[in-house]
Amino acid sequence: MSNQKNNIPRATLKRLPLYYRLVNQLHEKGIDRVNSKTISEALDIDSASIRRDFSYFGELGKKGYGYNVESLLEFFKSKISERDTIKIGLVGVGNLGKALLSYNFSIHDEMLITEAFDVRDEVIGQQIGNVIVNDMQDLQKVLKKADLDVVILTTPGPAAQEAADQLVQSDVKGIMNFTPVRIDVPDDVSVHQIDLGIELQSLLFFMNNLRNNS
Repeated sequence: MSNQKNNIPRATLKRLPLYYRLVNQLHEKGIDRVNSKTISEALDIDSASIRRDFSYFGELGKKGYGYNVESLLEFFKSKISERDTIKIGLVGVGNLGKALLSYNFSIHDEMLITEAFDVRDEVIGQQIGNVIVNDMQDLQKVLKKADLDVVILTTPGPAAQEAADQLVQSDVKGIMNFTPVRIDVPDDVSVHQIDLGIELQSLLFFMNNLRNNS
């Protein structure tokens, strides 16, 4: 099974959350089954790609029937985490960090920020949302007890690598990096880079391209 996971294309893995969100919505509406055509129209992904994506995980559906929504939902949940609630940490309680703590994935009950860390005295000890901010010096001690799945990094850029090093030393295996700095981590640590500046520039390029071709 581990070899199969390693052979799954990155593009497929990036689409899995989209499938999961749609299947969850269908389940909440009481819909029992769905086919690749319906998924394709809802997500604007061609049916062949959907069937190919699903094929990496074995027989998820049946020809002529489609996919059982409840079975798909349980499958995607198992691929995200073996636990019902995914515990998340946050390092860097600036404006973005505070916004994430206040929002705290409220539309995703299975994901919750449970720990936050900062180096500033004026922030340490504050309660933001339901989370009390810890001193960064206590990171390793807290993480040993917290059993987190992933940590969100929202520090200033110059502090990103040092914070990442501390997370690696605390055996964190997943980091979502909101800083503009590319961090270096061992091969067994997964990093997802979220650069808001790059995303905004990409949007502007797409807008200008559409305008020039219209």
